[in-house]
Amino acid sequence: MFAALLKGLSAVLPSQCLVCRSWPERSLCEPCISRFAQPQLRCRSCALPVTAGVLQCGACIVQAPPLDHCLAAVPYEYPWSGLMVNFKFRAQPGLAADFALLMRSTPWVEPALEAAELVLPMPLSTQRLRSRGFNQALLLAQRLAPKKTADQLLLRLRDTPAQSTLSRSERLTSLAGAFAVEPLQAKRLAGARVLLVDDVMTSGATLFYAARALRQAGAVHITGLVVARTPRP
Repeated sequence: MFAALLKGLSAVLPSQCLVCRSWPERSLCEPCISRFAQPQLRCRSCALPVTAGVLQCGACIVQAPPLDHCLAAVPYEYPWSGLMVNFKFRAQPGLAADFALLMRSTPWVEPALEAAELVLPMPLSTQRLRSRGFNQALLLAQRLAPKKTADQLLLRLRDTPAQSTLSRSERLTSLAGAFAVEPLQAKRLAGARVLLVDDVMTSGATLFYAARALRQAGAVHITGLVVARTPRP
């Protein structure tokens, strides 16, 4: 009963902006969103920033990724990088609501959500899920499209080192064979349009390997959607 009361009060009481600490405000105030979450022109295949009139970056023209479309809400830099650390590693799953709002406010995300038949969160390994206590991608997917979210369809078969600890070449190989589709549900992917959700995209290896597994199972269109994209080195 007390927990329910606290939840009700938190919905109506003012809070402090997590970025500028203004009070009273929402957890992300409008001035901070306007300042740090301006829409950027991005490569349609890997979400790296591009210049006006460019649809794909040079790397994606040379070797097309397995994603049909890729969307990112913000760059992985201040203040979003710090908030993401709090979200994933400092037990603040409530930030999923704020990040999902940022994602929904990004150009082309709403049409992608509407077109998708399945919204799949990037799965965590059993070891990572046990240590963290929650799958941050699942929390985001449930905020974005609860009725379309399927969290048991894409599986992670083994644990891999954190991508942030690896070189680019290591990232591109460490995930080989790490993802598979649940055999009993694979028929759901035949001819399906899929939205694949994750928190941060660094090299793209995680999304790309997962997308290949979905493609092999019959998905006809795959869009990757992340909160933050690491800028080009």
